[in-house]
Amino acid sequence: MDAGFSDYIIYVDESGDHSLESIDPNYPVFVLAFCIFNKRDYAHTVSSAIKKFKFNYFGHDMVLLHEHDIRKAKKEFVILVNEETRHTFMDDLNELINDAPFTVISMVIEKKSLKNKYADPANPYHLALGFGLERIYTFLKEKQQGQLRTHIIFECRGKKEDNDLELEFRRVCDGSNYWGVRLPFDMILADKKTNSCGLQLADLIARPIGRYTLDPKQENRAYHLIEKKFYRNGNGKKEGWGLKRFP
Repeated sequence: MDAGFSDYIIYVDESGDHSLESIDPNYPVFVLAFCIFNKRDYAHTVSSAIKKFKFNYFGHDMVLLHEHDIRKAKKEFVILVNEETRHTFMDDLNELINDAPFTVISMVIEKKSLKNKYADPANPYHLALGFGLERIYTFLKEKQQGQLRTHIIFECRGKKEDNDLELEFRRVCDGSNYWGVRLPFDMILADKKTNSCGLQLADLIARPIGRYTLDPKQENRAYHLIEKKFYRNGNGKKEGWGLKRFP
């Protein structure tokens, strides 16, 4: 029984913080990345590939693939201190991301520009959320799935932040969007320790997108794998569709 559910499931993660008070000069952006999976692909291809990858390197599948821990060789990823292991691990991880069938819609909020342009700038997370939900709806309509219920999974951040996020999510879905229509989206908040393949992939792609927007010339192998997964319009354009920078 599908109960009117769409064929798609969406996982979301962020990179950077949404504060406009203290802006990190080395990373003055807030990135919100939405990874859109066809449920059949997710169940039969993506999940099994991630489990196999974990079994190969750790012997079990309870490890959480966090971009920060991998980059810093922390926790279980201390094995990456060994240069040869790190090289092989990153090659295999990049291959996993490259082969995984999913579509990316990502918002990059440039916080300095936002603060300079507006006397009373909106919350970067809320801005990114609204832009993202509008583009997801466009994507789903193209797939003839626009009227079906779609679940969007976010990682918990804290009680106040989660409550604020839920209110903003409902506000956008209740009609505060480009079309002024109700969006058939349901929000799921998952604990940070949840071993979700989709959330882990979203975590792995958010920061490379942010780094690329700050310095396109910097070596960024992960971004080049992600780049071909961006949602695009009929002319193949990703800017404003799968990758929106604001302001």
